[in-house]
Amino acid sequence: MTIQDKPTGVALWRHVADGIERGIADGRFPAGEKLPGETELADTYRVNRHTVRRALATLAERGMVRAERGSGTYVESPKLAYPLRSRTRFSEIAGAGGREPQAQLIGAWDDVATRELAKQLGLKTGAALIRIEALRLADKTPICVGTNWLSAERFPDFGKIYERMRSMTKALAHYGIKDYRRASTRVTAGIIDATDATRLGVALGRPILIVDSLDVDADGTPLHCTHSRFVAERVEFVVDNSPL
Repeated sequence: MTIQDKPTGVALWRHVADGIERGIADGRFPAGEKLPGETELADTYRVNRHTVRRALATLAERGMVRAERGSGTYVESPKLAYPLRSRTRFSEIAGAGGREPQAQLIGAWDDVATRELAKQLGLKTGAALIRIEALRLADKTPICVGTNWLSAERFPDFGKIYERMRSMTKALAHYGIKDYRRASTRVTAGIIDATDATRLGVALGRPILIVDSLDVDADGTPLHCTHSRFVAERVEFVVDNSPL
């Protein structure tokens, strides 16, 4: 597309944004792939790099592309359909959507139970906990950051086990937990903070969906509390009432 190809009266950055959007729609720019650099795009559309940046920023705000510092701009994958049900497993959900799941341990720390955590986990206030922070991705695209709290007495060295397994289900199986279910789920909206923005590769101030949940074992005994922050543009929650 050239300047002469554009109808008059429309901002140049809009033409660039529309052109890239058409390229995404027709498969020239596949989901997950890196877009051409700003210089190449500027040459293609015969505009300056400032115009390209504004076009890319607009597409990023719409959730169509994401910028990774020091790497470039990538086409976002379609939203991941995320069922909210009694059995919720990120790897199964991503796999069912044709996406490759991945988990990265950010860190594991000793913690103590606040009054609220103690109530949920059936422990005494001040009881020793293990806090796990993990990043979950689908097709290498960051989807959410989750913070998990578990009893340190019941799950000693859980951080080391999770780091090796890279799966909550497999790590719990190491301690003899063959299956577990979601006892409660609460979803709220929020704005991403600086730390999570860096981890998830989104701009500061973008919307997130916050999921606070409690999982229990087959006997109904609490296992772990989770506080997850999902990139709003990359996921859609589906309330699934179907029987297991």
